[in-house]
Amino acid sequence: MATIAWIGLGHMGSPMSGNLVAAGHDVRGVDPDPACRSAAAERGVQVVDSIAEAVEGADAVFTSLPRGEHVREVLGGAGGVWETAPTTALLLDTSTVDVETSRWSHDESAARGFRFVDSPVSGGIAGAHAGTLTFMLGGEEAAVAEAAELVEPMAGHVFRVGGPTMGIAAKLANNLMLFVSLLGVAEGSQLAAELGLDAETFFRVASVSSGDSWPLRTWYPVPGVVPTSPANRNFDATFTTVLAQKDLSFAVAAGDVAGLHLPASRIALDQFDRLIDEGYGGKDCSLIVKYASAEGRIEGFDPEA
Repeated sequence: MATIAWIGLGHMGSPMSGNLVAAGHDVRGVDPDPACRSAAAERGVQVVDSIAEAVEGADAVFTSLPRGEHVREVLGGAGGVWETAPTTALLLDTSTVDVETSRWSHDESAARGFRFVDSPVSGGIAGAHAGTLTFMLGGEEAAVAEAAELVEPMAGHVFRVGGPTMGIAAKLANNLMLFVSLLGVAEGSQLAAELGLDAETFFRVASVSSGDSWPLRTWYPVPGVVPTSPANRNFDATFTTVLAQKDLSFAVAAGDVAGLHLPASRIALDQFDRLIDEGYGGKDCSLIVKYASAEGRIEGFDPEA
């Protein structure tokens, strides 16, 4: 069994690191938030006060952080991973970041003698708890092979997608498809309602027809149809609009660099921006359904609640 440092014990990091503990690994974790620290400790993670304490003697160091700037600070800042971890430790970043941050992480890690694998995940909070996440691993072949074994207790699927930054490339392209699909589900659900279709009946039709998709089956934005839908809980977040906007903006930026035309992605990104401007950044990203409604009001959402 390995000694593992885990940096970032939030909604994803806490259950993921807990699954490593359950698999028999010795996991030391660090996070500034007291609630996150407590949740991880309940899962058997040894919570410590600094990155240096977490990485001492570690065989692997995982990072699970909100944004690219946090990854850069944790890796390269004073008292960070590069300064305090043994160079024998394998570094794995499960965060969703921009391509440039991922490339920087690979290059600067290698320059300091570290092996780095970009290791983003798909499957959300439910997948993190259940240990059924999809991992997309990018890096040098030997490092990726080692990473694939380490992530097994947290994973339903593990893909070795190629060299450095290919993991984050797969994640950004996947999430672009997710959010464009979500836009279609939002608009289709409202059209079905306005034409007089029963929501549950239409959902059953679409879920076995050409309109089927992951957001349809998981986030259908009408209450009482899908148990996992945020519409059942006033659109409290399973995946916040702020995070959706971040991920999609990275994907669109990568498309800009490649000279691609991504009009559907830009429409979805614009709607996430609007939700944030209206103060709903902490609500679930499926709340974009309100822009498809005739008057901006939708079943299952009370803005005053």
